Amino acid sequence: MADIQEVGDSSFDAEVLKAPLPVLVDFWAPWCGPCKAIAPVVADLAKEYAGRLKVVKINVDDHPQAPSRYGVRGIPNLILFKDGQVRDQIVGAVPKSQLVKAINQIV
Repeated sequence: MADIQEVGDSSFDAEVLKAPLPVLVDFWAPWCGPCKAIAPVVADLAKEYAGRLKVVKINVDDHPQAPSRYGVRGIPNLILFKDGQVRDQIVGAVPKSQLVKAINQIV
């Protein structure tokens, strides 16, 4: 089972930008209803793509620098990184099929 790792502003570059695998970053907050709704989907994706995709979450309230750097204004906001570059960005609680399509383009 793949765990979803919590990252912060201080660990973002090391865990996301320098990761050997593509990374799905879930920008979220505890008060965000749609974030809670999409959390089980993100957990499923972490399991399904274990070994091919790293999945991390960052609380935008506790760690405002990384969201600001990537223009995150609405949450949930899922950004796919590969080789330290943004490859795709999905805003809102979207169907799992939309996330799978985006992930399959970079893994």
